[in-house]
Amino acid sequence: MRRIRTAVLGTGFMGKVHTEAIRRLGNVDVVALAASSGRSPEALAESYCIDNVTTDWKKLIADESIEAVHICTPNSLHHPMAMAALQAGKHVLSEKPLAMSSKEAADMLALAKKKKLVHATNHNLRYYPMVQHVRQMVKNGELGDILVVQGTYSQDWLLYDTDFNWRITKKANGPSRVVGDIGSHWMDMIQHLTGLKITALCANTAIVHKTRKKPKGSIETFAGKLLSPEDYDEVKIDTEDFAAVLVELGSRCRGAYTVSQVSAGNKNRFQFEIYGTKCGVSWNQERPDELWIGHRNSPNQIIVKDPSLMAPAAQGFADLPGGHSEGYDDSHKQLFKRFYAKIADPSVAIDYPTFEDGVRGMTLIERVLESSKKRAWVKA
Repeated sequence: MRRIRTAVLGTGFMGKVHTEAIRRLGNVDVVALAASSGRSPEALAESYCIDNVTTDWKKLIADESIEAVHICTPNSLHHPMAMAALQAGKHVLSEKPLAMSSKEAADMLALAKKKKLVHATNHNLRYYPMVQHVRQMVKNGELGDILVVQGTYSQDWLLYDTDFNWRITKKANGPSRVVGDIGSHWMDMIQHLTGLKITALCANTAIVHKTRKKPKGSIETFAGKLLSPEDYDEVKIDTEDFAAVLVELGSRCRGAYTVSQVSAGNKNRFQFEIYGTKCGVSWNQERPDELWIGHRNSPNQIIVKDPSLMAPAAQGFADLPGGHSEGYDDSHKQLFKRFYAKIADPSVAIDYPTFEDGVRGMTLIERVLESSKKRAWVKA
């Protein structure tokens, strides 16, 4: 594997996650960072030991020695950054949701294809070892025909009206917050695992806090708990805190999921349940190494991640032996490893979510908002 030079655009919560995960790959060097105007490039350069840190992301795009970029900025910047990077001949891995609209996402996909560049959407949650084991169980027919899917993605970091983040407003985030930010993960996951497409849905969204107290200075994701009342200004809210969605997948499967950022006690509870004619499975991201398997006529099981006992096709998604946990950081590493393998060797098969998945995700987000507005079922 040859060495690859890459840059990370955005140095908040996700920018840190990406930078640390890339550095674990071995053959990829993070040679540059693009920080927001409110952050000190000098301090970031020192903390990351990266010399090239700038507040002008266009300078990094123009650097011909950089082959790829990671876009970890607010959603409003995904499209302009990706289009500029692709036009400059760089491979692009972007955070989800991919853009502010399905049209923007489709523009990004079209240019990536035209330029014949590697493109990925960061649906990292696919890459937990036990999740990939479930995927192989479904492929191998161990669940039978899929009948029911259920689940949630629930968090509590925006429970109070004093909690704030750039995702709160449409200007930086786009028209949907909770569905776009975490519902996109659930919809991507359930289609990835079952091999079934969501064909119709019926949604109900809600804004729990009609106004919130916005910090007077910038803060990172999940950091709002540390502020005091005098640090805020009150603003009107235009994105949803909660959504409940009924879904149809294919001709037979039916299901439902909820997404929430105001559910007390749920730090990052991403859970799916898949029930087939032979058995069911349930997985919770807060307990990532455990998988529940349910049976009708025999005792239920809880199995723990152990590569030597997993489905052969899933074993490559676990780098540590049984009893050694692999979590959120590892899921990014596994996706990035496959993204850069494709850059290094174009003949390698695609084994990661592409911009096509991102376009599909944006379309589903828009259908959820349409359904909630109409209070009716819509085709997806």
